[in-house]
Amino acid sequence: MNILLPIYQHPVLVVLIDDNQSYLDSVTFQLDSRLICKTFTDTKVAINWIKGAYQHCVSDAAHPIHVGYDDETSCLERRNASINLNEIYYAVLNKQRFNIPAVVVVDYAMPHMNGVDLCEALQNIPCKKILLTGQADEKVAVDAFNNKLIDQFIKKNDPIAISRLELAINSLKKVFFSEQTSTLKDLLTRHTYAFLADAAIAELVEQLYQDHGFIEHYLFPNPSGILFIDVNGKAKLMVVETEASLMAHYEMAQHQNAPPELLESLKKHLLIPFFSDSDGVYDSSINNKWMNYCRPSQLCKGTQNYYWAIFEFPSHYLHGDIYSYANFLMLSKTTPANQNQATAEP
Repeated sequence: MNILLPIYQHPVLVVLIDDNQSYLDSVTFQLDSRLICKTFTDTKVAINWIKGAYQHCVSDAAHPIHVGYDDETSCLERRNASINLNEIYYAVLNKQRFNIPAVVVVDYAMPHMNGVDLCEALQNIPCKKILLTGQADEKVAVDAFNNKLIDQFIKKNDPIAISRLELAINSLKKVFFSEQTSTLKDLLTRHTYAFLADAAIAELVEQLYQDHGFIEHYLFPNPSGILFIDVNGKAKLMVVETEASLMAHYEMAQHQNAPPELLESLKKHLLIPFFSDSDGVYDSSINNKWMNYCRPSQLCKGTQNYYWAIFEFPSHYLHGDIYSYANFLMLSKTTPANQNQATAEP
């Protein structure tokens, strides 16, 4: 199973478009309550809102990897290959990150514009597109898929259509983030962050999501690893080391006259260090408190051996409080402006 591991991933907005408001209400009611949906019955309003939302995201820190946006051609293009990697995980402070419309679900049979034409109008917008079809529309949907106008289609009358829709939304969300971060990821995996391209690490991250209830993650640059966030905004850091990086820790600790037990454990890859109060490396002032900064290492066998451990994330690494998805969900249920509605404002 090929699991994609984006540089970052978080909950996103799902846009539903259908001329039947009762059907939209039914779908949003049946979908997972942790999905925030925005609905439209007017295709023109929907198109304008989605395009406006992407213009807003590009100019806002909600999208930590910025891309260029050409308003005249509605074309997104990658322009910069460099980035301050801290900006990636600083996104956890931004209240707007959950408002990115990453997945659009559109009905095919609508009176003023059919679903394929609507998806064609959005073909230069990077959101992923799901087409809802009737029995007679399957050939149209297959053609649209082959022409890359849509990413998936689901039959409306399928008895398990809602279950299929949820699976498709969750799958395409991963594809969305993978595509948005692919250029930077290609650069990073050639150097310090090779683990990002390793299928074994990707599978491990998936398992950690399930085991710990994480709902978002971000590449963390120093020490190299993945910052995980749960629904309540609690953060944990998975530090990922290699034999070479552990040896570098060993040499620095040896230079600082670290205790023999620490040196031996680093040399044998038994511990993962996270010296969070001394710029990531062992300092002689730590002395016999070194055990507080280490966890037993766990092995992940991929294209090379990776050694990892999970730590509580120190609050001083951020310049503010994490904005949690729980807070966003609460606000979306109490603030009319964030509830499902057909409006032209992003």
